[in-house]
Formats: sequence, structure tokens, C-alpha cells
Amino acid sequence: MDDQTIVLKFFERDESALEESKKKYGDYCLYIADNVLRDRRDSEECLNDTLLAAWNSIPPQKPENLRTYLGKLARETAVDRWRENNRQKRIPPAVLQPLDEIAEMVSGGDFDSALEEAELSAEISRFLASIDETKRNVFIRRYWHYDPIESICRRYGFGKSKVLMMLKRTRDDLARHLKKEGFIT
Repeated sequence: MDDQTIVLKFFERDESALEESKKKYGDYCLYIADNVLRDRRDSEECLNDTLLAAWNSIPPQKPENLRTYLGKLARETAVDRWRENNRQKRIPPAVLQPLDEIAEMVSGGDFDSALEEAELSAEISRFLASIDETKRNVFIRRYWHYDPIESICRRYGFGKSKVLMMLKRTRDDLARHLKKEGFIT
């Protein structure tokens, strides 16, 4: 079943939309959740929460790209669950590292309103669209999917130092771009 039909089923409040979404994008959402949570049981619960969030948000939302929409919901749900699970525990550095790498760049900015966050998101998307496809894919794998460096190395056949350098240079280029556009100081 194609995505537009699935979205239409959500609008009709047809529960088969959930089954079709899970069948088509369940593995993708689990992959994202696993990279954040590193616990299969929590990831499976996160998938169910993702589908519930989709059910509750479609309508009024009408996603043009259902895969991306569900991936975003899975990522947000997984991060929320991770925060809940780790409120008073020591946080493993492997989980925080991707967030820290990006946070360093924007920590000086003023992102108080949702509008500013949306504008920032759109600007990051424009930047990513303007760079080499391999660099963009590596960046997205690390900072959207939370892939470990070793996984990225295997996927693209690169050495660890090449991936680390590519990510650093892309972050630096993004920081310069955001500074030029007035998003960070």
C-alpha cells in the first residue's frame, strides 16, 4: 500500500493505517529507536508509542513523506523514553556524544520560540541539500539515526578517522553557514 493511501486511512480513522504503517516502516522505526535506546524491549514499546503518536497527530497533520514523519516521531519518542529511563543514572558517553557534538555549535544561539526552531531546522535542511551526498548521508546517519561511528564505517567502507574528520568538517561548515545566516553568534 502506498503512503498516500495509508495517510488517507489515518484521516478516515481506519485502524488498518496502523497495521500498514507498522508493516511498511516498523523496522525503520525500530532501527532508529534501537540506536537511541540500545534495548530491544524499550525499542518495541517505542514503536507502539510512535504509531499511537501518528494516530493522534494524523489528522490534523498530513505528512507528505510518511517514512520521514514516522522516523521523526520514533526519534522523539525514543529520546523521551531514554531521558525517562536515565533521569538519575550515569549517562553513557556513546549516547550523549552525537548530541554534544551538535550542541557545541548552537549553544550560543537564542532558540526560545518554536518559530526560530523551525527556521533553524529549515536552514539546516538547506545546508544539507547543498553538500556532497556522501557527506550528507554520513551526517544524517550520525545525527538523525544516531548510528555509532563503527556502523557508519562499515556502511560506507570508510576508516574511523575518515568518518570522524568528515563529521567534524561538516559540523564546522554547518556552524559557519548558521553563523553567516545569523542563527548563531
